[in-house]
Amino acid sequence: MKKVAVIGCGAYMDTGYGCPGEWRCLKAAALGDGKFDKESQVVIFLKCQCPGRNTISNTGMALKLSEIQPEAIYLSSCLVNPKPGCPYITPEELASMLEDKTGIKVVLGTHDYH
Repeated sequence: MKKVAVIGCGAYMDTGYGCPGEWRCLKAAALGDGKFDKESQVVIFLKCQCPGRNTISNTGMALKLSEIQPEAIYLSSCLVNPKPGCPYITPEELASMLEDKTGIKVVLGTHDYH
């Protein structure tokens, strides 16, 4: 089974803007739906907290502490397609920074559930 990390938008999850929490991402990973190419085990789940300064370092720490290396990092659908958009960073910028820091492929989005 593919092992993955998921980073969600903390503002969306904490306030319920279109997503009551991480269950949609976990469901998509377990079923191999959406952006997941096969059934996947989420070994790391993090929230990006505004303004996102700690997301890169928190991801690095989670990778170190989990002792399980994910094959990919997924930015949640609520982080990739927020309404309104994030005023601090684009998903593409965050993905690039994460890939540079970790050397792990970053996928934009997790699911298409509404």
